[in-house]
Amino acid sequence: MEIIDREKLSPMMKHYLNVKDKYKDTILFYRLGDFYEFFFDDAIEMSSVLDLSLTAKDCGNNMRAPMCGIPYHAAEGYIAKLMKLGYSIGICEQLSEPKAGKIVDRDVIRIITPGTVTEDSMLDEKSNNYIACVTFNNNQGFGVAIADVTTGEFNIVDCQNLNELDNILTRTTPAEIISDEFSLKYSLELSSVRLGAVPRFKKYFDWAFVEPRISENLRKQFSENCYTVYELKGKDAVCSAAGALLEYLNETEKVALPHITKMNWLNVSEYLILDANTRRNLEIVETMRDRRKKGSLLALLDNTATSMGARKLKTWVEQPLKDVKKINYRLDTIEELNGKIILRDALRIKLKELSDIERITGKIAMNRVMPRDLGSLRKSFQALPEIKTLLISSGFKNLNELGESIPDFSQICDLLERAIVDTNIPLNVKDGGVFKANYTPELENLKNLFGKAEKYINALENKEKEITGIKNLRIINNRVFGYLIEVTKSMLDKVPMRYTRRQTTANSERFTTVELKELEDKIVNAGTEIEKLETMLYANIVDTLKENIEGLLTLSNVISEIDCLLSLSTLAVKNNYVKPTINNRVKCIRIDEGRHPVIEDLLKNDQFISNDTYLNNTTDKTMIITGPNMAGKSTYMRQVALITLMAHIGSFVPAKSAEICITDRIFTRVGASDDLAFGQSTFMVEMSETANILANATENSLVILDEIGRGTSTFDGLSIAWAVVEYLSKHMKCKTLFATHYHELTELEGNLEGVKNYKINVKEINGSIVFLRKVVRGGANKSFGIEVASLAGLPKEVIKRAKEISKALEQVDVNKNLVKEVENVNPEAEKRNKNVTEIMGILSDLNIEKMTPLSAFEILNDLITKAKG
Repeated sequence: MEIIDREKLSPMMKHYLNVKDKYKDTILFYRLGDFYEFFFDDAIEMSSVLDLSLTAKDCGNNMRAPMCGIPYHAAEGYIAKLMKLGYSIGICEQLSEPKAGKIVDRDVIRIITPGTVTEDSMLDEKSNNYIACVTFNNNQGFGVAIADVTTGEFNIVDCQNLNELDNILTRTTPAEIISDEFSLKYSLELSSVRLGAVPRFKKYFDWAFVEPRISENLRKQFSENCYTVYELKGKDAVCSAAGALLEYLNETEKVALPHITKMNWLNVSEYLILDANTRRNLEIVETMRDRRKKGSLLALLDNTATSMGARKLKTWVEQPLKDVKKINYRLDTIEELNGKIILRDALRIKLKELSDIERITGKIAMNRVMPRDLGSLRKSFQALPEIKTLLISSGFKNLNELGESIPDFSQICDLLERAIVDTNIPLNVKDGGVFKANYTPELENLKNLFGKAEKYINALENKEKEITGIKNLRIINNRVFGYLIEVTKSMLDKVPMRYTRRQTTANSERFTTVELKELEDKIVNAGTEIEKLETMLYANIVDTLKENIEGLLTLSNVISEIDCLLSLSTLAVKNNYVKPTINNRVKCIRIDEGRHPVIEDLLKNDQFISNDTYLNNTTDKTMIITGPNMAGKSTYMRQVALITLMAHIGSFVPAKSAEICITDRIFTRVGASDDLAFGQSTFMVEMSETANILANATENSLVILDEIGRGTSTFDGLSIAWAVVEYLSKHMKCKTLFATHYHELTELEGNLEGVKNYKINVKEINGSIVFLRKVVRGGANKSFGIEVASLAGLPKEVIKRAKEISKALEQVDVNKNLVKEVENVNPEAEKRNKNVTEIMGILSDLNIEKMTPLSAFEILNDLITKAKG
């Protein structure tokens, strides 16, 4: 924006620029009457982004400021669009009524950013809307704080390296991430940012990340002894992130946040880790192709009845447990529900009556709760007693404990039943009609007067008709002049002297009287008093609810847990899942007749072919899986990973029986594509992902590798695949499923401990192939690539020629004992052979007749040096 002489501007425009100076990084929604207006650079930008007509406004000194605007009642839709585009906006409201000769008081009452949105229409009801703060400390690594202001959740994480930071951010997918300038340099190295899995970082004021601001914010929000309670001493990076995030939330929301009552340590070691690649490859929360929830594991598991239950279930899926006791608690509770079909149906019906108590609690805390929210809360409270009774009377230990843990809200329910109207609840308190007329005697009296206004007016109208003899006399309500007696011009001679003329129209004159004015004052005053009284009564109810925030959060937590367990039970019964045995003593994965949970569900009536799996850390560490494309290798491997994951979530699994050991990480390397933005080829992406696995896998990990080495020459690819299998088996000793087209790798069985060959059965019938989808012991002796190409529709001439070439290549002599050849590879021996060859070459080129004794000694010395290596 060009430099402007503000002294010559109009008072309103001066005020606008002064406010804008304080909020330079926001788009300022400046309230003028019934519109939010944009000026200068904001106007130019918003006219383009929001497709608004750009005009201009006189701003003094013969200047016209670029201007555009939107109706305030339609602002939510425009704000939602700006949030999707990553903007921050400042809402500058009128704080006083317009008065002649005085500028209206205005100020920013709230800053809305992608991570601080609280409006239901801008939120996904089934997902948390996280905002994160990241700081970096040379000695401690990364400190992370992650909050959802709509629910009061506030998490802190201590990340030692970029990998851990990457995992936590891709797991929580924050809508917004703030960081100080120093930390920003390190954070931007994140692969997830490069891949676009999380939004770009946003720099925040450095002073918010240092003392004493940090400790002031933490102690004010939580408690004076929070450093001891949450074991924060020595955790400078985490404290810095948490304190700065609180500063940012207070600055943007501009209200207290009493629903953020505690910090939760997210200990990475407590959960089975799924990195970004694994999440994507296994399609855990969204599909790879179109990034939609439908078709993902989460979509299958989500049979929840409430939005808060759906959010919790997503957290369970993204944070699978490693604690055997906690996992078994979920499994045992699901087992209790499985045997009670009537209980399950009754619970589901009642849960559907509940509103989003968790997010309504957030609105209560921030004074943004609307009358209809209170109506929804009342309906929720009314359903609680029956839910509690159903659980307590179930006869099962875990269900009984869940029922007992539901807080009692009968008194608040009674308050809302007495106070709020049963139907047609208005959107805002100022609209009037929120409270039942008999809620208080004062309100009842005022509503009686206001409600009978029309009756009183009609009575006065009839009285005046009779006194004056003017039969067409009527009393009207004019927006400017209020109540007036209207008389047509043909009857003006009958108007009495006590009438005072107020308005003239084309066909009539309008009057007032002392009696009419007194009645009008009573009606208007009653309306004003009702508005004041209802506003006060509403504030009192909100204050009462604020006193119960902790109980409301406890309630939402219990209900969402019940909803999650019921959801998993519903799926288990519907799809005939089994309760897995979870152990950490025998480190094996044994799955009898396992099925892919998502594909099986999509097939509906078609039967899914089940398969067995057995993996341990000694005799059966690595499954080398061969077979043609489309036979089902990838499906089978994903199936094993998903069943393992589901068991750690605490869900029943699609199998006849399953024994799953505690797993620390699941890695997948399945498929690849170019990363054009960062100059990485398909092969480079594949190698980078493989390197990550080899660097981070442990003996407690499950590794899924599909077609390693495809993106380079045959021998290079085979060599890499071979070396990777050796490394995983010898050094990592982790459980591995390795699908490959390199049939040479099947020679590792019997030569490398723990490696076993498996293949996908295929049947040849008259030159065609039938995929049997069954995994059996042994290695495939044929790739069936040409047959698959034929199924894909390649021209017959191409298929015929491919068969001819394949037959010719089969005649080429290939070494039959690759294991022996690989074992015989000796780098030192190769070096010696090379030196001998070089020495022999030098000797054969010597001409003794032309050599002097001195030169002969020099050459001999060189040869001795080469011989020593």
